[in-house]
Amino acid sequence: MNKELRVIVSGGGTGGHIFPAVSIANAVRRLRPDAKILFIGAQGRMEMQRVPAAGYEIKGLPIRGFYRPLWKPANIGVAFDYLRSKWQAKKILREFRPDVAVGVGGYASSAALGAANSMGIPTLIQEQNSYAGLANKQLAAKARKICVAYEGMERFFPADKIMLTGNPVRQALLETTLSREDAVRSLGFDPERKTILLVGGSLGARTINESVMQHLDLVAASGVQFLWQTGKYYYADIKSKLESRQSKMPNLKVTDFITDMGAAYRAADLVISRAGASSISEFCLIGKPVILVPSPNVAEDHQTKNALALANRDAAIYVKDADAPATLLKLAIETVSDEAKLRSLSENVLKLALPDSAEIIAKEVIKLAQNAQ
Repeated sequence: MNKELRVIVSGGGTGGHIFPAVSIANAVRRLRPDAKILFIGAQGRMEMQRVPAAGYEIKGLPIRGFYRPLWKPANIGVAFDYLRSKWQAKKILREFRPDVAVGVGGYASSAALGAANSMGIPTLIQEQNSYAGLANKQLAAKARKICVAYEGMERFFPADKIMLTGNPVRQALLETTLSREDAVRSLGFDPERKTILLVGGSLGARTINESVMQHLDLVAASGVQFLWQTGKYYYADIKSKLESRQSKMPNLKVTDFITDMGAAYRAADLVISRAGASSISEFCLIGKPVILVPSPNVAEDHQTKNALALANRDAAIYVKDADAPATLLKLAIETVSDEAKLRSLSENVLKLALPDSAEIIAKEVIKLAQNAQ
């Protein structure tokens, strides 16, 4: 047995970064139970709660994102926080003594992997999107390995460093043993009726929520069941407005956050979702028909590029964010009633799946560490 393996994993900000990071860490631990794994995240962000809940220690940096446009005066403070974060990251690395550092994107990743590169620690980048983020493009020059989920990433990264691995997903989604009927019943719904799942990410999506609220009469009359994750920021207001309606809607179940996404996906005949890279990888692996409404409020508009990568292969339906309030609900109800369309979407999205991503990446992490020992 080689000497104890020590791994840094950095990134976060959203569930789309955190879930792959934890999946990679879990895979490393399965392959090397002796591994010591430390996460580095951004103070005040979601990873500071989610990572410890997954059983890992995490250190927080005072890093935050730059404001757009970049010449805003407020960015002077952001730049100072970045330099402070990089100094703190170097201190963490000196104390932990990692053999390798893994970055999955997010604010903290740029500081942590930048520090690792400057200290000669081997680094691996996991780029989830079809359009590479600014931080990963800057880190790529010194990275030893770059794991990607889409073909054609040579336009962003050195070709000799790229490895097509796909995006790691939450293992629980693949391991659920519920049948569709049992999953639908667990929601209090009728298995004989079609079910649509609406999710806007862990924080919610204003446009998807507005698309529902503007067409509640259509929802009520549709004969379709809806499971709607509003996100924690929107839940209280939406719940209050629904309760003030004179007529109740037994075919609409509203929640701020879905804990068991495996059961929710199994129950759904169709999903409406943002186009984050992790979500798309999940849809590919489970073969779920999906309507993608990309968020326009992300760097380089990468969610639109993610969505088009599927839509151009007839593996998903793409609805522009600006068009969604007027068209999304009617389109979803029509689609979920079209068995041939659902079957075609499912078959085509399954063709894009890249399974075992976490284990493949974990093996590369271990290889880099062993070569450095």
